[in-house]
Amino acid sequence: MFTKKEIGPIEVSLPDGSKLNRSDLPAKDTKRWVARLKLVIVQAVVHGLITHEEACEIYALSSEELESWILLSEKDGSIALKATALKEYRH
Repeated sequence: MFTKKEIGPIEVSLPDGSKLNRSDLPAKDTKRWVARLKLVIVQAVVHGLITHEEACEIYALSSEELESWILLSEKDGSIALKATALKEYRH
């Protein structure tokens, strides 16, 4: 039996010294995007665990949606990714 080899690293180091690996990524069929899960995807893309395109394909996200998560998290931190905070942090 053959398994599909993932392209890219299996694990990356985050600025706080913690590790993020592919097993930390949300399930592919995730439908409810809470801030914690959004942040995991953002960190995975920003730190090179998966590409922007992979994230969009795997999680059925638009490029614009993912880019907005990245920009919001870079500008205002993970608090801006909460659905209740979107109105306040989107400009």
